[in-house]
This record gives sequence, C-alpha cells and structure tokens, in this order.
Amino acid sequence: MSVPDIATQRLQLCQRGLVDFDNCLRMDRDPDVTEFVEGPWNNPEQHSAFLTERMPANYPDGLGYWTVRLKDADQGFLGWIMLLPDDQDRGSAEIGWRFNRQTWGKGYGTEAAKAVLDYAQTSLNISRVFAEIDQRNIGSIRVAEKLGMLVDGRSTDAGQGDLVFVVEDKK
Repeated sequence: MSVPDIATQRLQLCQRGLVDFDNCLRMDRDPDVTEFVEGPWNNPEQHSAFLTERMPANYPDGLGYWTVRLKDADQGFLGWIMLLPDDQDRGSAEIGWRFNRQTWGKGYGTEAAKAVLDYAQTSLNISRVFAEIDQRNIGSIRVAEKLGMLVDGRSTDAGQGDLVFVVEDKK
C-alpha cells in the first residue's frame, strides 16, 4: 500500500522507497542521529538487511514511511517520517521521525510531523497518535511538544524506558 504525497510550505513528503536506501544507511550511521535509537547501525550487513526488510513493508493504505525533501531546492534527502498502525488499537497510530544531523534546528521535523499528524486526524480519522521517545532525546521531545503531545507514561516494550507522548483528536 502507499502513502500520499504531502506538501508543506517548505517540504515535500513522498513515499519512502528503495531509492532512499543509501541515504537512510548514511543517516543511520551517524552516531548522533541514532544515539537514542536501538538498531543494527554499526553492523553493515545487519543494517542493510534491516532496511531491506523494512522499506517495502506492506502497511495498511495511507500508513507507512515518507521521505522528506525540501520543496524548492536541490537539497535531496533530509530524513523520513512514519505513521504506523497500532496493533492494539485501530483508532491509534504511532508517529516517528529521523533527520540528518545537518538539518537539525531548522524546524523541518516539526513541519513534517505536523503535516503527517494533520493528515492522520483529518484524512484517516485517527483519533490517537503517539510517539515513543527516549527521555534523553531533547530534540524529539521538543518536536512532540510543538505538536501538542503530552507525556502519557512509559513504553511497555521489553527493555524500553521511552516516554510515550500522545495527542488525541477530540472530534
């Protein structure tokens, strides 16, 4: 299935695909980018296998991963944003993001996440959107707060101590 293209004032979000594979590998290998994210980032074979499996994953229509690029420039790959189904609650979805370090502090993460959150609530009628964020990841926490998300506890995933941020559409 696929996600729709979304445009913001500065950004173009389009379906992430294997064409973005090398960009994702490069971004994930930056230890500052993946400092708070568990994964096979330092093992090239496992990392490639992880991306090869995850990139073409079949999510319900309208959910999945977007590649984020500048709309009116030749900057290329800035990062990605995801909206994935919550296996326990059909009216809920998880939002997440990862951006190249060179793009940090420019508001791209907030702008892209706000666009995807608006899409989730208006086009998909998803009433609850959550993000699991490592409590040390101040940049991602700021993005979540700018989206109006509030801390709703800690992740129940084994071995995780992530904060769970939630925003609910009160329609």
